[in-house]
Amino acid sequence: MLEMKVPSPGESITEVEIARWLVKTGDYVTKDQAIAEVDSDKATLELPAEAAGVITLQAEEGEAVKVGQVVCLIDTAAQAPTSKTQAAASQMAPAPKAETPASLVEVPAAKPQATVQQVPNTKVQEPSPAARKILAEREIPIQAVKGTGKDGRITKNDALSASKPSMGTPTGGVRKEVRTKMSMLRRKVAERLVSAKNETAMLTTFNEVDMSAIYALRAQYKDAFKERHNVSLGFMSFFTLAVVRALKLFPDVNSMIDGQEKISYEYYDISIAVSGPKGLMVPVIRNAENLSFRGVEAEVKRLATRARDGQITVDEMTGGTFTITNGGVFGSMLSTPIINPPQSGILGMHNIVDRPIVRNGQILIAPVMYVALSYDHRIIDGRESVGFLVAVKEALENPVELLMNGNPKQALEL
Repeated sequence: MLEMKVPSPGESITEVEIARWLVKTGDYVTKDQAIAEVDSDKATLELPAEAAGVITLQAEEGEAVKVGQVVCLIDTAAQAPTSKTQAAASQMAPAPKAETPASLVEVPAAKPQATVQQVPNTKVQEPSPAARKILAEREIPIQAVKGTGKDGRITKNDALSASKPSMGTPTGGVRKEVRTKMSMLRRKVAERLVSAKNETAMLTTFNEVDMSAIYALRAQYKDAFKERHNVSLGFMSFFTLAVVRALKLFPDVNSMIDGQEKISYEYYDISIAVSGPKGLMVPVIRNAENLSFRGVEAEVKRLATRARDGQITVDEMTGGTFTITNGGVFGSMLSTPIINPPQSGILGMHNIVDRPIVRNGQILIAPVMYVALSYDHRIIDGRESVGFLVAVKEALENPVELLMNGNPKQALEL
């Protein structure tokens, strides 16, 4: 009998959560077959079977388990089911319900709590101690709950399912609540966001970017770029390379605080915020200073696809010296992004809208994006923060000169 233990997803992770079992007790599994999805505080990972055999589960879905804890047993001496056995089993077993593909599942849904109608309890029975405590905490009168226990006794489940009478005039509509346990990843994201707000002196500065030059370049070269490199020429390559240039000009923005020391990085690992099925994920483009437009676009596509398919690893999300987040894909006009600790800065992109601008004394309509830089004022002063964002704006409005050395075809490797 093989004991399968939770492997360590990373150095700093000591606990994971069983998000979903992909098999059930008594199933025959093959070696390396995915048997479960486990959530860490950084990513959702698949747990492969270490050997072939009949499996016995030792942990429940939603249960937090320590790294190294036994979560299932595999009887390696069991014989694989024959085709006849499988056929007989399929005839006897009811047809399974269609399941949603894992890549589309965002959060394992909890069973909705039933809303119990307020039925007068003409024969009030003494509730159980647990039920009495719950009703008292929720301020629900005993007479408003119908017991389902022996002789009409109010059970704990009756108390949990009871809905508190609403204030005001009833509308007759359905008033139900659904409780869903947050994944470990979502809980960790929440902790980090609150920590960033509470432990940093976060400020945000704003600017606007005329995207006309980038629009013109994309219109001229995007088809040839896609045909040559099999990847689209998007906005992320322009922004990533503009950020790298600005970080070189203002190195404090590429620094972090460690206790009473400042760490300044001479490389540029750019984190890209991606909305995945399990929540926000931030994969890292390593050494972005060494990448071309093609290299950035290919890496962004690779990391975003892995994150959205739930295949991203902890190592691919560890580190990062600066973050770019794009709320514009969801239609955001303006926002104040929250720093991704321990980093000191994050650039927020937003939607592009045709707006009136003044150019050479003339009012024109141009595609304009508002950009925002949130930064830790403990380590970045106003001069550096504003100068950094202006440098990003300059590179985006004059990409041929500042990002392509005056030769778009060579920069795009066409």
